Amino acid sequence: MSLFRRAGRPGRGAPVAGTAATVPPASEDDRGCRVHGEVATRDGWPAPGAVVTVLDDTGSQVARAVTGPGGQFAADLPATGTVTVLVTGTGAAPLVVSAAVGPDGLDLGRLVAAGTTPDAARPPAGAWAIDPGHSVVRATARHLGMSRIEGRFTDLAGVVTVADPPEASSVEVAITAASITTGNADRDSHLRSADFLDVERFPELRFSSTAVRVTGPSTLDVEGSLTIRDVTRPVTLATEVTGSGPDPWGGPRLALVARTELARRDYAMAWDMGLPGGLSLVGPTLRVDLDVQAVRQP
Repeated sequence: MSLFRRAGRPGRGAPVAGTAATVPPASEDDRGCRVHGEVATRDGWPAPGAVVTVLDDTGSQVARAVTGPGGQFAADLPATGTVTVLVTGTGAAPLVVSAAVGPDGLDLGRLVAAGTTPDAARPPAGAWAIDPGHSVVRATARHLGMSRIEGRFTDLAGVVTVADPPEASSVEVAITAASITTGNADRDSHLRSADFLDVERFPELRFSSTAVRVTGPSTLDVEGSLTIRDVTRPVTLATEVTGSGPDPWGGPRLALVARTELARRDYAMAWDMGLPGGLSLVGPTLRVDLDVQAVRQP
């Protein structure tokens, strides 16, 4: 199954980028022989450097382009007719689209990467140490029932142990409670107080996995125990391996994202300020998101 999918079609007036520089919009004379569109990651970021190859109905290559910084591309064809467009990019399986290029050209719209290649989603077995400089844990709560406030824990350490079979894998993470930051000093002090994290008495939050269930080619449910303050509760992290491979420093690197939801009351953090109409200053539920990079250990 392709790991790209087609999404909405952009406006025809948008600029397009070619192999080395921005390509001007097609003129009235050549518009019928132009294939254009854009490539994006699944979370909406542009995907520069993807290779777009256009084949005619005999299988011969008739055009080639590379997506620019904005993920956009354009390829000028020698003639109209039926073509096959092949899009390849690092960490994503190829997309093949067959279509007819008519008098108005071919607008492929947005091609969205839907996941990693099978190889990238199956990192080598071994111990992978979390890289705290490229990892973050975010906790998001509702504020006044109208907006969201996000806090980030910036100091964490741990090990992801990848096993074969993957169900034998495990995760251990320790997070420094006092590393919480929301961008507001008064709020951060309150979150570190006994009303919430009580960092003086409980300096760490800890997660230890107890089971791993494979749910898809690159997704897993990681079940485990989460300890906040002195309370330990079972949680499940909906996890996706978003890539693995070499980094510029010579070490294999693994990336994953995970999500769960917690009830504040379950962890003795039920502080709130009652407001007229039954509103809560802080919502009762926390959404926790993890973006983790880890480096394989020798």
